[in-house]
Amino acid sequence: MRELFSKELNQLHDQFMQMGINTSKQIYQATRAFTLHDNKLAKEVIENDQNTNGEEIRLEKEAFDFIALQQPVATDLRIIMVILKASSDLERIGDHAVSIAEETIRGEMDQRLPIVEKNIADMTAQIRTMLEQGLDSYIRNDENDARAVAKEDLIVDRQYDLTRSLVTNSIQMGSMTANMGSSYLMVDRMLERIGDHIVNLAEWTVYSSSGKMVELNEGKRNSEVLAKLAEDEQEKNNG
Repeated sequence: MRELFSKELNQLHDQFMQMGINTSKQIYQATRAFTLHDNKLAKEVIENDQNTNGEEIRLEKEAFDFIALQQPVATDLRIIMVILKASSDLERIGDHAVSIAEETIRGEMDQRLPIVEKNIADMTAQIRTMLEQGLDSYIRNDENDARAVAKEDLIVDRQYDLTRSLVTNSIQMGSMTANMGSSYLMVDRMLERIGDHIVNLAEWTVYSSSGKMVELNEGKRNSEVLAKLAEDEQEKNNG
């Protein structure tokens, strides 16, 4: 009985890993479509997102079937719940990749800024490395490696800030239109959010391993909340 239990649990792990691999491919193709202004590839990313959504639905169904039939308890039940939560983060990453692809199609990119696009490419490479390491720490249930992945998000944040600075300065100097700058900033923001979802994956791995819910980048999130409050207050005063 336990052998069947382990076999079915491993199948869920395998499906989750495959979903993660496919999501990493989505990120790469979306940013490549954007930097090359490849509308055909962008449309493929959008169309293929149905596969990611389908993978999440199938994974959820099989996880709930597993709970109903096998009635896991304690650690085993925690692992199943982590799969459900983490697959939702992967699906959201796929949604952000679609947003980048959609921006490729509607964006006005007559002018290019090579230094910004290089930073976007570097950011994408960093994010994909984080995702691969995050999936690896998940499958090995390694809390320490999961925590290390979360720290890597600080690199993504620095790249995010650099792109914002480059784009803002270019608009102010007149070397980039506001519409073009808006497209760059939107992609920059989507990549930063993807990094945050990978941190979520790391947090779920820590929970799976230790049973403890943690905020791995709590300082960053507190800063974001304060920044949002300040932004809302400024808009209120301007209004």
